[in-house]
Amino acid sequence: MSNNTPTTITIDDVKYVRADSVPAPAPNGNRAVVVVNKGWIFAGDVTEENGRIYLDRAVWVFRWSTIGFAGVIENPKSDKVTLRSMPGRVDIPTHAEVYRVPVHDQWGL
Repeated sequence: MSNNTPTTITIDDVKYVRADSVPAPAPNGNRAVVVVNKGWIFAGDVTEENGRIYLDRAVWVFRWSTIGFAGVIENPKSDKVTLRSMPGRVDIPTHAEVYRVPVHDQWGL
């Protein structure tokens, strides 16, 4: 960033910051692959509050072929797996969870 590049701007008394200056959420040690009803599969840093499952630093397990679910868990960076980043926080009702698999803090990132 050069000295002439603003890092904040104020509009109507509200201060805004550059998107690239906001730190990414830190790992919380609770990363898991979460399978929810209707076949959706996400991975993220899990927090549970008030009947909800929240996933930060989330990815969507969009597709895989020929390696099975165990292969996805073992090697999410395989060329046979398609992961998509999820913007923001994924919010899942607790009752929608089918099961979860704990994984390491950088799984899928």
